Amino acid sequence: MKLLGIGSRIDHRELGKGVVTNVAHSKYWVTFIEGGLETIEIDSEFEVIEAVTDEVDTVSFSDVELSLISILRRWSDTNNATALASKWKGGSLVLKPGAGDLSDKEIPIDTFFHKIVMVRDRIRVMEQKINASNNLDDQEKVDLQQYITRIYGSLTTFNVLFQNKSDQFIGERSKSS
Repeated sequence: MKLLGIGSRIDHRELGKGVVTNVAHSKYWVTFIEGGLETIEIDSEFEVIEAVTDEVDTVSFSDVELSLISILRRWSDTNNATALASKWKGGSLVLKPGAGDLSDKEIPIDTFFHKIVMVRDRIRVMEQKINASNNLDDQEKVDLQQYITRIYGSLTTFNVLFQNKSDQFIGERSKSS
């Protein structure tokens, strides 16, 4: 069995997905998405997602850290904290039904904003998975990407909630201008 190098990605049955960050005599030091840094026996059972075969001492800790951050962003459906525009903090969203005999529905704006951010992040993950898929041909990827762009365009109404313009939804017209 060939040793995995630093930066190799694995899927451990009990600990989940992780990245090899160091190799010792009989152990791998692995940083897992869910559980953080753990050591596992080199001969323990896990699936190799992506093997890196470089020598252990050719990768610096900084390189591993940057690689790990990139991998976690790529394979996770969470991103950095997205800020709610300060003018909305502490506010609420009120839905008023057209029928007079029904009561209003009030939702804290930060709860609503959190749901919008989750939708955006999950669409981004779906977009990445489509683009990385080996089961779709290029035309299918383009067709699905057009649907995703239209979804983003439909959600631009909620851009007013975001503090940072870089976090906002961008539709078809905005991408081309």
